[in-house]
Amino acid sequence: MSLSILLYSIGGPGLLLLLLAAFSHRTARRIEAFLPPTGSFVEVEGVRLHVRDEGSGPAILLIHGLGGQMAHFNYGAVRALSTRYRVVAVDRPGSGHSTRPAGVPADLSTQARAIAALVERLGLERPTVVGHSLGGATALTLALDHPDRVGALALVAPLTHAPEGVPPAFRALTIETAWLRRLFAATLAVPLGIVASKGVLQEVFGPEAVPRDFPTRGGGLLSLRPGQFLASSADLQALAGHLPGLEQRYAQLNALRLPVHVLFGRDDRLLDWRANGQALVDKVPGVRLELVEGGHMLPVTQPDVTAGFIASVAG
Repeated sequence: MSLSILLYSIGGPGLLLLLLAAFSHRTARRIEAFLPPTGSFVEVEGVRLHVRDEGSGPAILLIHGLGGQMAHFNYGAVRALSTRYRVVAVDRPGSGHSTRPAGVPADLSTQARAIAALVERLGLERPTVVGHSLGGATALTLALDHPDRVGALALVAPLTHAPEGVPPAFRALTIETAWLRRLFAATLAVPLGIVASKGVLQEVFGPEAVPRDFPTRGGGLLSLRPGQFLASSADLQALAGHLPGLEQRYAQLNALRLPVHVLFGRDDRLLDWRANGQALVDKVPGVRLELVEGGHMLPVTQPDVTAGFIASVAG
């Protein structure tokens, strides 16, 4: 069958979906070629984690947020910290260049188990664990599920409590029907992501400006891929079954005598510091909360402040 006959037989809607899928696939491959892995790979707990390990000294482990990857910390914080510490940045399962095969759950306990195995594999001795945004909930889960793998928590704009609603920037990730979510990822997620990127980034970064080189230096382009959409959707939808139980366990942090420090931007548009920072302090009085002028993406917009905060926790 010739190509023209094949396209005619598919029909208008089918042809459009086919073209969108081809565009999405080609765009994803081009992004991955332009922003290849910068670290090494470690297989643990059924996932393949992309890890970057540099510097020497007391260990610091960096965990990024929803839809992100390690490049958020590589914007400057890693460079500042690696002069005094061994800094390990990891792409969470399914994000960045890490993989999460079908059948591996996206809940934070499963992710924390993989990260705990990574800590053991790399020989990190009770590292200071840094979690940004959703990475904050991951870090808290890691500390509560695997307390022997964590020396201290440095949480940057962390998600600590179940939100009242999903921010507009992440609404597409809430598609519940599996086949529809996969179809959307394969066809519409990439082109719509490109069209909406300016507004989404303004929401995520605001009120601070979005750095012009964030799509490349900050790895922002990697978030446009269909696979990243599916991984982020799974991460988000798994939270409803995890966060309420996690909130009930925060009091255990006192018994662990684990230093917990929180850095928040006063004008964070994604996660309010009162609902996620002060609320954690109210449940765990030993937690130290530090507020700065800024928004949600402090590792990118204020890398020196972020690095200084992390260093103050790591000692």
